[in-house]
Amino acid sequence: MFESYRVKGLIFDCYHTLVDIQTDESDFYTYDTVSKWLQYQGVRIDPDTLKNEYRSKTKEEVESSGEEYAEIRIEEIFSKICEENAIWDIDEKTLGIETSRVFRSASLRRIGVFPQSFRLIEGSSHLERCILSNGQRIFSELELRFLGLYELFDHVIFSSDVRYKKPNPKLYRFALERMQLKPEEVLFIGDTPENDIIAPQEIGMQAIHIHEAWKLI
Repeated sequence: MFESYRVKGLIFDCYHTLVDIQTDESDFYTYDTVSKWLQYQGVRIDPDTLKNEYRSKTKEEVESSGEEYAEIRIEEIFSKICEENAIWDIDEKTLGIETSRVFRSASLRRIGVFPQSFRLIEGSSHLERCILSNGQRIFSELELRFLGLYELFDHVIFSSDVRYKKPNPKLYRFALERMQLKPEEVLFIGDTPENDIIAPQEIGMQAIHIHEAWKLI
């Protein structure tokens, strides 16, 4: 299937490439659901305040990092919010993790696997395979496991693992180091031109849009 590219490894983007997903992190319902759930965990915060705190703390974290294309860890953001709004003693670290997953489930509108992408995975078992995603491991890994994708890859890397995201060139080099391959030995497949086509090509990888990859089936 990928013989014409003469590569030893493939790197796939995750969302909108392998996983068909729709979320809404701006919807009042998302924050209302989390706010109501937090009442039972000892945290009192109304939906609008929760939304504002989430956005402001995320912005502060990114701006203070000094990293190009900085990435947050969402569980740390929610941990701070929970700690600041607790009405009884809580384990803010554990609650930050749980709140992140409730937030994701509340924002989720659709999730599934593109069948064409699954066939690409099935047809490339002879190659080293990696997922490189601008994502949060705290819930993205669970989504990949639930969808039956996680174990099909040799490496799964999320931007939250390293605190910077695509198109930061360090993230692509990190993936190459994990795969122990040279840039020219890898084909990057994704849906976003800046992150998945241009940036990989700039460090020497081959790259194609996922719709073009589907034509190889």
